[in-house]
Formats: sequence, C-alpha cells, structure tokens
Amino acid sequence: MTLKQLRYIATVAETGNITEAAAKLYIAQPSLTASIQELEKEYGITIFERGKKGIRLTPEGEEFLGYARQVLDQTNLIEERYTGSASGKTRFCVSSQHYSFAVEAFVELLEKYGGDKYEFHMRETQTYEIIEDVAHLRSEVGILYLNSFNETVIRKTMRDNNLTFETLFVAKPHVFIGKDSPLAKKKKIKPEDLRAYPRLSYEQGNHNSFYFSEEILSTLDSDKEIVVCDRASLFNMLVGLNGYTICSGIINEKLNGPNIIAKPLDVDDYMEIGYILPASIRPSTLTSAYIEILRKFS
Repeated sequence: MTLKQLRYIATVAETGNITEAAAKLYIAQPSLTASIQELEKEYGITIFERGKKGIRLTPEGEEFLGYARQVLDQTNLIEERYTGSASGKTRFCVSSQHYSFAVEAFVELLEKYGGDKYEFHMRETQTYEIIEDVAHLRSEVGILYLNSFNETVIRKTMRDNNLTFETLFVAKPHVFIGKDSPLAKKKKIKPEDLRAYPRLSYEQGNHNSFYFSEEILSTLDSDKEIVVCDRASLFNMLVGLNGYTICSGIINEKLNGPNIIAKPLDVDDYMEIGYILPASIRPSTLTSAYIEILRKFS
C-alpha cells in the first residue's frame, strides 16, 4: 500500500468514474485500474464494484475509504506542520438540514483549518440524502433532528446504514416569520394562528414521507402549501407572502438577515438536533473539530 494508491481510491470514490478520476490524477486509465486492483489483491478485498451503470464502492470499500481518508488527512497535517505546505487540498464535507448554526460552525472550521488550499462542501439537502451521504462517505458528518413522530423511522434507517446519532441539543419548536408579519406582535404562536398563512417546507424528493420532513408537525392540515429547495427562496417567501415555517428557532442575523424572526410555537413537542457518523469509522481530525464547534451552539 502507498499513499499514492490511497489518493487514487479517494479520487475514484469522489468522481464515481474511472475515466474522470484518471484525468484528474493525470495518469492513464489502465494504470489507475491496475493500481487499484493491486491494492484490492494485497488486502483481499473488493473496493469497487464495476457494472453497466459505472463504478461504486462496496460495503468493505466504504470502510476502507474511511480509513484511507484518515491517513491522507493526517499526512497533510504532518506535511503542513513540518514543511509549511500540504501536498494537496484540505477536503471536508458536511450534509445538513437547513440550520444556520451548522453553516456558522462550518465557516469557523474553514477559517481555522482551511489553509492555503482547500475544498470544503456544505450540503444543505434532503433528510434521506443526508443519511445516504454519510453512509456512503460522501460526507464526513450529517446534521438532522429527531422527535417522537419521526424517531422510529429515522433511527431504523440509520441502523440499516450502520450510522450512529449523537445529540447536540434539544430545542422547543418555533416559527420563522417575516418581521413585519401580522403574527410578529404575538409573544407565542398557537397552531390555529397559522391557518390563514402559507406554510413553507423543504422539498424531500423521492422520500417525501412525513417522517423525513425537515419541519415538525408536517401532518397538520394547511390550505396553503409552498415547497422550496433552498433557504433563500424560503426566506424570501416568508417575507413576501407573510408565510411561515416551523423550526428550531435558532437564527443568525448575520447569515440570515434582519427580516426573519423566530417566535415560540405553543405545542408540546421538541426537536432533538444531533449529528450522524459512520459507526465503524473513527472521526477524522476535521470531523472532530467541527463537532466541537457545533457543541458551542448547544
């Protein structure tokens, strides 16, 4: 095994395509394929499955990639510490529901550990994709919530993907609204107060089950429903249409602007917000650092 082979594995996993990986690595495709096969033979494992739809990691390949990334991360840290420059870009990826504190922590991590060369990904995405991203090592860590309604289904999905969940904090439900909304003068909002206004929620794609909804109380009837894919659209419609969305209540004015406010929702419910990790892989240095930053917001 060589560091070069580990970089080959990581690049193929990242691109999902041998031809694209070979071009990115500036080597011939046959040489890349032979190098991977040598590594598979050395350890008696199959790292990639090759089929008509392309190439993908096997379960043992996912585990191997987790260890390979740790070695590569540590190598970069050693080189940066003793030579003043790392051999490649610092890479890190987070998949999360739409939480401003997760973005704020991501920015702080980047400022501390980004270095001269980096490739950081902040994926605010659908709930099921967060689980898939972490399970298939596209992201080092995922952030989502549990409550009494979705916990059984979400935990089963995580167990099926060999993932663990650790709690960061428990939040009481709030409502995000525009600062000039007719509801803005209320100290506490009741569910019946929301009936006249559009409810905004995030698109969940093929797994658009209530259990994977990013918003709690998603089963409540609403005559006016708006589904969006991104935070900017949601916030614009909160303001422009006097809409609302149900959330944790944690908001960062610097990131989200002064026009959005949070009001407590008068319901007996909670949001247990936490992070998910692969159960069989030790967190990398950057992952551990990111989690420590997240804990400051709890």
